[in-house]
Amino acid sequence: MMRDPALDVKTTCEPFTNVLWRAIEPINDALKSHPFLVGLTTGDLERDRFAFYIVQDALYLVEFAQALSALAAFAPDPADSAMFNRHAADAIAVENALHGGLIVDLGLDSAQVKASELAPTCRAYVSHLKSTVLGRPFHEGLAAVLPCYWIYQDVGQRLAAQGSPDPLYARWIATYGGAEFEAVTRQVLDLTDRLAPTLTPDQRAAMTQQFVLSSRYEWMFWDMAFRREAWPV
Repeated sequence: MMRDPALDVKTTCEPFTNVLWRAIEPINDALKSHPFLVGLTTGDLERDRFAFYIVQDALYLVEFAQALSALAAFAPDPADSAMFNRHAADAIAVENALHGGLIVDLGLDSAQVKASELAPTCRAYVSHLKSTVLGRPFHEGLAAVLPCYWIYQDVGQRLAAQGSPDPLYARWIATYGGAEFEAVTRQVLDLTDRLAPTLTPDQRAAMTQQFVLSSRYEWMFWDMAFRREAWPV
């Protein structure tokens, strides 16, 4: 049986986050050409696709905040526990500020959002995050939540360099392409690089596996929005 190259972890003195980023090169390449993200910068993305995304992302962030709070409880260092609790609160703040404004501009209201059902991919992603954070060791939970930070920061900065003629899309891009979100992401990257040298090769391989899986879900989330995914039955 052939081994998935994404699970190979090199034993070097380089930062472990470099190893993780190489493991998702095919996913990042796919993100660069995804029509949802391309449409944000060209302004051609249909508003109903973006509205679907914003609703699902608002629902996701509530679940993501819960996953971060759970991860905080298992953090071995009190400072790291405090960091994830802050990030959990910040996730809710983003939902209330950015998404709240966008939801109004898209002609929706908060009651509609709260009454919405998680789409299949969204539910699968948050289930993966919670089951990993609650059922696996801390280092695996850390690797599972990392793509939501890192991929969004990378996508945000790349799209910010291109800009968007649509003010709603430009506002979304500015949130994730700015220095503030980069600083938040750097905190989690630094923790990952501090923790990795204390782990065994098998533990680092498990981190890579969780990181790749969550990164796949990140691509699937935008694809879900572009397709306006619904439950088939």
